[in-house]
Formats: sequence, structure tokens, C-alpha cells
Amino acid sequence: QLQLVESGGGLVQPGGSLRLSCAASGSTLDYYDIGWFRQAPGKEREGVSCISSSAGSTYTADSVKGRFTISRDNAKNTVYLQMNSLKPEDTAVYYCAAKSKYAIIVQDMCVNKVVAYWGQGTQVTVSS
Repeated sequence: QLQLVESGGGLVQPGGSLRLSCAASGSTLDYYDIGWFRQAPGKEREGVSCISSSAGSTYTADSVKGRFTISRDNAKNTVYLQMNSLKPEDTAVYYCAAKSKYAIIVQDMCVNKVVAYWGQGTQVTVSS
């Protein structure tokens, strides 16, 4: 059973940066596409960025394009989300999620929340 644990959230001022990490256990990440999702209070959970198992394909939502970068290190069984130029509207609980690398492409994973495993989430608050 794949387990995902997020870390790296916190309070940051507008314009600042954070790097989120998603550490996997119970299975190797080689078999999984990974995505970062977020949910702000009163809003639906949305896909932020997703990456294929080989890192050959990525999808990033327009709202964060140019500011957020997803990457992965399969040797460390870890996926990252580098978040720069943070804005108050980026405030949310950020979740790491995984699905089998077969079938659905990463864009569909992010847009339609096609996920098999979820992490517990980490809070990101952007405020002065």
C-alpha cells in the first residue's frame, strides 16, 4: 500500500517561496504518476501540477504556471513542488496524490482528479 507524506508547508509573506516535499513509502514511485492538489476554505480541491512516472510529461495549472515547478527524484522516492512568487490566493491545504502510471495522462489526472492515493496534506498560508 502506497503511503504519501507531505512536508514543507508554513507561513510565508507574499512574494516569498516554499518547497513542498512528498515522501512515499510502501512502494517505489517508479510505478506512479504524482500530482499536487490544493484546497482552499470553501472551495473545491483543484489540481495544481502533475508529473508522469518518468518525469517526461508534466501539467501545470494556468493559475500557477511560471511560478510553481514540479519535480521528482525516484531514487529518493520523493516528489517536490517549488513555489515561487507566492500570492495570498495560493493559501490552501496542499495534497500530494498518486495514481498508476498506466492509462490516464497527467493532464487528466490533474484536471479530473483521477487519483488512487492521497497524502494527509500540508497547510500553506501566504500572508503579510
